[in-house]
Amino acid sequence: MAKGRILLVEDDQSLAELLTYNLEREEFEVEHTTDGDEALMLAQESPPDLVLLDWMIEGVSGIEVCRRLRRYPETANVPIIMLTARGEEPDRLRGFETGADDYVVKPFSPKELVARVGAVLRRVRPALAGEQLAYADIEMDIVSHKVKRGGETIALGPTEFRLLKHFLEHPGRVFSRERLLDSVWGRESDIEARTVDVHIRRLRKAINEGGRADIIRTVRSAGYALDSEDRL
Repeated sequence: MAKGRILLVEDDQSLAELLTYNLEREEFEVEHTTDGDEALMLAQESPPDLVLLDWMIEGVSGIEVCRRLRRYPETANVPIIMLTARGEEPDRLRGFETGADDYVVKPFSPKELVARVGAVLRRVRPALAGEQLAYADIEMDIVSHKVKRGGETIALGPTEFRLLKHFLEHPGRVFSRERLLDSVWGRESDIEARTVDVHIRRLRKAINEGGRADIIRTVRSAGYALDSEDRL
């Protein structure tokens, strides 16, 4: 049984074939179109579980497709991930303001995109996603609360586990200390922002043991991200 139906709207045929291959390998059902008008028709006729939407496509633009999908009752709540070469902050903000749930800048790793798809589905439709999270050489089993890196089991405390889980659900995205406090500890928490630094250090120590590469990137004046340069 497929994990979910994905509508892929991408006019780069080679990229579409690569993404379709990787998604189908993860047991997703993929329907592909190169045209914005056809995408709107397909989505209304049979709403998918998620839309992968290129910004620059034939016919109606990707950003307009996103806007219209949010207007239609049948697709108002369907998650949308924008695919684009436009990486500037104003463009990202425009995508989110139009209704996109996530935003992936080209070029990107197919593995990262599959991870983003799984993360978005877990947030909005948990039953469609599996119980495994993975990025680079890190694997997390949510049910058994086990984490492995390079096949070796890693012992994490409850807070470090939640912190890593949050990063695995949003690979590559930078989160401020305040945002991490809201997402991992909860909005009602009275814990200070600097506490995040303490738990980041503990998490780094655990997952980097044995001289492994540091997969948690510190972004000065911004926060932290799970980001592997080689994206194994």
